[in-house]
Amino acid sequence: MLDLRQLEALRAVSGEGSVTGAARRLGWSQPTVDYHLKNLERLVGAPVLLRSRRGSTLTPVGVLLLDRAHEILSLGERALHDARELTHMGHVRLRFGTIPTAAAKLLPSIVGQVGGLGIELDAVLAEVPQLVERVNRHELDAAIVYSVPGHDLPFRQDIVTTEVLRDPLMLALPEGHPLGARSSLDRAALLTLSDERWLFAAAWNDPMDAIVINAFAEAGHTLEVSIRTDDFQVMLGMVAARMGVGFLPKLASGPSHPGVLLRPIDDRSFVRSLLLAAPGEGSRRQPSTAVRQLAAAVRDAAAALGDH
Repeated sequence: MLDLRQLEALRAVSGEGSVTGAARRLGWSQPTVDYHLKNLERLVGAPVLLRSRRGSTLTPVGVLLLDRAHEILSLGERALHDARELTHMGHVRLRFGTIPTAAAKLLPSIVGQVGGLGIELDAVLAEVPQLVERVNRHELDAAIVYSVPGHDLPFRQDIVTTEVLRDPLMLALPEGHPLGARSSLDRAALLTLSDERWLFAAAWNDPMDAIVINAFAEAGHTLEVSIRTDDFQVMLGMVAARMGVGFLPKLASGPSHPGVLLRPIDDRSFVRSLLLAAPGEGSRRQPSTAVRQLAAAVRDAAAALGDH
């Protein structure tokens, strides 16, 4: 069976460049470090180190093990940290990332619910690519991100995702626009806007924009991008000023926007899915108990929005 001390020895040798340096770093004797490394090689059935007079370097097998070792040791250290916090302080602290629109509508309810369970959140606001990267590296215990149909997020295999909300995209039109008289638009009506100026996200590969661009491209249209911004309030102000039209998720909308009409699209592809992503643990790839309690709070907060 794998012994965590074997991975600690491997990590230390990689960091120090020698068994002697690893022993000094760990506070072990050199024979103890050698003992754990030889047992690791026995389990693997191949050398994990290349030794020379200049020091020790990892073999390809050792490099593979080191990559997993970082995750395993980090998870073990995190588990001990959380258990000690709960034992001595009565709470667990989770590193929780979220996109800004979810924070605005969901975070107050989430914090209120998990607080009663002894869970405190260190919240981080970021866009989806940054959150995906930090969850993959286990720098966050959980994060709310979004995806759209046909767009898979680049999560590692050990990351578990759960859909917590389906968030329709709303077309923002200036008051008085001919299509504003309709309560909703079908795809044919939407395609009549091919000559309008459009407001898109700052990133050229934004997945929500891709839904719109692809719909028009399939009909042979190329859209004119007027302005790019990630601030939905700025976008709505520009729509009200008749500087263009654009889409925003319903979660980002408010009860009223002077000068702007918001209309849904009768097409299932014009929607984004809010996902809770978290590292899975063990053979069943389940998130930690605290993260599962957080997931329940996120789902309850999303459900409370109802027809938001």
